[in-house]
Amino acid sequence: MSQKVSPPPTPNRLPTLVTNERELSWQVAANLFISFKYAWAGISYSFQTQRNFRIHVSVCALAIGLSLFLHLQAVEIAIIGITSGLVLALELLNTALESLVDLTVKQTYHELAKVAKDCAAGAVLVSALVALLVAAMLLLPPLITLIKSAF
Repeated sequence: MSQKVSPPPTPNRLPTLVTNERELSWQVAANLFISFKYAWAGISYSFQTQRNFRIHVSVCALAIGLSLFLHLQAVEIAIIGITSGLVLALELLNTALESLVDLTVKQTYHELAKVAKDCAAGAVLVSALVALLVAAMLLLPPLITLIKSAF
């Protein structure tokens, strides 16, 4: 006599935050294209919902655009790109960590949740200050020379 095996119970589901297309995102992506699709969804979510991410993207584009306009050497442009990319990557991690902490503590306050969020934000701030220092060191000398030659 064969018994019919019932599927495991469906885990409690959280409200959908972005779209239903992510319903099975907890599974391993079937191919590389799907992995990139999920990564792009995270970047898009951050751009749409995080003011600071949009600010960092704008400043990054400005710094790289200015470095191209000033004809910086390729290695200097790469350094600006790497430091800017680090800021954006840390901002994405900060968003992920904040979301995870919010999921864990729900609507309650917990001192350790505050510490986690503050430290992640601090990591973004440190990287942004370093990127600003690097950009200033590389962009200001040719920019000042350009301004002096105009007068």
